Amino acid sequence: MHKITYLNIIVSALVYAILSTGINAKTLNRIVAVVEEDVITESELQQRVGALVKQYDKNRGALPPQDVLIEQVLQRLIVERLQIQLAERRGIQIDDLSLDQAMRNLAKRNNLSLEDFRNELVKQGHDYAAFRDQVRNEMLLDQLRRRTIDQGVEVTDSEIEDLVKKSDEDLLKKDYEYHLAHILIALPENPQAEQLEKLKNRALSVYERASAGNNFAQLAIAASDAQDALQGGDLGWRSKAQIPPVYLQQLQNMVPGDVSKIAQSQSGLHIFKVLDRREVKDTMVNQVLCRHILIRTNALLDDAAANIKLKDIKSRIERGEDFGEFAREFSDDPGSAANGGNLNWSTTNNFVPKFQEIVDGMQVKQISEPFQSRFGWHIVELLDTRKHDNTGEAMRAEAREQIRQRKIEEETEHWLRQLRDESYIEIRLHTSN
Repeated sequence: MHKITYLNIIVSALVYAILSTGINAKTLNRIVAVVEEDVITESELQQRVGALVKQYDKNRGALPPQDVLIEQVLQRLIVERLQIQLAERRGIQIDDLSLDQAMRNLAKRNNLSLEDFRNELVKQGHDYAAFRDQVRNEMLLDQLRRRTIDQGVEVTDSEIEDLVKKSDEDLLKKDYEYHLAHILIALPENPQAEQLEKLKNRALSVYERASAGNNFAQLAIAASDAQDALQGGDLGWRSKAQIPPVYLQQLQNMVPGDVSKIAQSQSGLHIFKVLDRREVKDTMVNQVLCRHILIRTNALLDDAAANIKLKDIKSRIERGEDFGEFAREFSDDPGSAANGGNLNWSTTNNFVPKFQEIVDGMQVKQISEPFQSRFGWHIVELLDTRKHDNTGEAMRAEAREQIRQRKIEEETEHWLRQLRDESYIEIRLHTSN
């Protein structure tokens, strides 16, 4: 399952713009919005708009008129700023080690060393320290959402069994995966009748234009309240179990190119389009066999000390000492420590996101550098990989993850809308001199 996070989307757009031509306009300090105790300046807005325009460099027709585009980008900046403020109030921080690793990953994705990446940014006239701060902010948002949304999402055994039982109705067999795009017209909590009617009319106008063949990505960028609006509302490829329930009733009768009728959920009014579909027949799953050592931080052992401790353990293992003995002696994971740190054969999407990211990028017999997940600091060794036909087991594991991801998406949209509605925001975009 491919997961595209909000962090990756924003940073990728910025990097693409900067490395292509850069935004070299004179700095403008005019305030375009007041967001609680902070402000957004015109220079910030111009930079983000420029990044988005470069992202669509080969498909300018997908972009709405400039004034509509600016308004949508400003709304995203407002929501982003509110989250940064909330993260700071909750004491969430991104340490320099994690930030350095993120910068190396960005450089690698652009086929550059970190030094060449930094030089390219400077060559384009950009402040490398300011760019690092932007990446740190995006990592901060990712941490905030995980703590606020992800950890509160639960999937019950009955939900999993219900989904598995529906396999006869083709909800989990994955005979088809669908590539979807969507538009969300958000509804406030307990909307007044007049307010609801206005939003329904807005959704109807968008639906009529989409049904008439207007560019769906352009409509999403211009009109959608979803957090993926600036990516044209693209949801990527999904199995039916990953698709919001509000879409499913119409989906079974749709083919690529079809636009749905308006559907309503707790978060708002939805319109989606089937961009493509593909048949999936393979029941084999990729599994990995790993072992790890977990060090939890506490009042006597901070992040830096945990990292140093694991680096020392890794060095000693690479000189020939036994991984299993270190796991039994030092690992704070009671479930695996007694077994030398060994984990059972598993698909990587059963791991927490950071653990999955590390293992997916490893070679067999490789030991990772120390890294941090929400459980603490780890090193992991990838012992082996295999293709395994465990359809029943895989169906339940996949059902759990798909239900969880769907709930996270729905809760995130609702949470962000609520955060915005409860905050002080003053837009000066059209009133400043």
